[in-house]
Amino acid sequence: MKRKVILTCAVTGGGAIGPKGKYVPITPEHIASEAVAAAKAGAASVHIHVRDPETGAPSMALALYEEVVERIRASGVDVLINLTGGVGGTYIPSLEPGNPIKEVLSPYLRTQHIKKLRPDICTLDITTMNFGENAVVNTPAHLRIMSKIIQEAGVKPELEVFDLGQIDLANRLLAAGELPAPPFFQFCLGIRGGAPATTESMVMMRSLLPQNTLWSAFGIGRAQFPMIAQSVILGGHCRVGLEDNLYLERGVLAEGNVPLVERAVTIIEALGCAVATPAEAREILSLESV
Repeated sequence: MKRKVILTCAVTGGGAIGPKGKYVPITPEHIASEAVAAAKAGAASVHIHVRDPETGAPSMALALYEEVVERIRASGVDVLINLTGGVGGTYIPSLEPGNPIKEVLSPYLRTQHIKKLRPDICTLDITTMNFGENAVVNTPAHLRIMSKIIQEAGVKPELEVFDLGQIDLANRLLAAGELPAPPFFQFCLGIRGGAPATTESMVMMRSLLPQNTLWSAFGIGRAQFPMIAQSVILGGHCRVGLEDNLYLERGVLAEGNVPLVERAVTIIEALGCAVATPAEAREILSLESV
């Protein structure tokens, strides 16, 4: 029997949209329609951020999350909904004495949409690091609070890790019972400040996981498709989407998420595996026990 690979599509992302991001969905209607289309193309799970419909800027507005989730659920298409838990962790310190330009938000505020909407999965960034030109801060105290809220909502956290020390922290929180078992890790590769998108990084990160732990991986930009192949070869699951990469190939923009999902499906199947259905993904992730 072929190994089933869970394919996640990160449909829009939480960063600023540059001039080449013309296909990145912005409105709740467009984000939801992209999620549904990705599911029909083979994604078992869709990872959701929201944006201000007028400006396209990243948003934390509960009403926007509600509309996206309601539209996906009303579509009748079976797909695991994976809401971000990462927004609100950005820290931009002042270059002069005084208060920071941007502070890390309360863990209660950062999880309000998860508590209310109860998705299948949400991301929990086990991450304090430089992130491009800024920093992301998730202290152990914040992680414990967020984990408790997520678990009380009956949601499975996807443990996003960007470097080796973050896996060590996650392992310690797991051993203390402060994160739920069995865990599901996501290796986020290629972010400036984190582990590079290379085979060596992926192998090393995998080696630090508890035995028989489920994991997935993605690379950003041009590393997206090579990291899909590498993850499948090493026994992991995969993620694609416009959050991580805008191009189908060099110089060719992906006109939405579907072409990226279709290319990922082709890679997974070419390597002798099969793409998991949402029902199979729920079984693999032990969601019935969450």
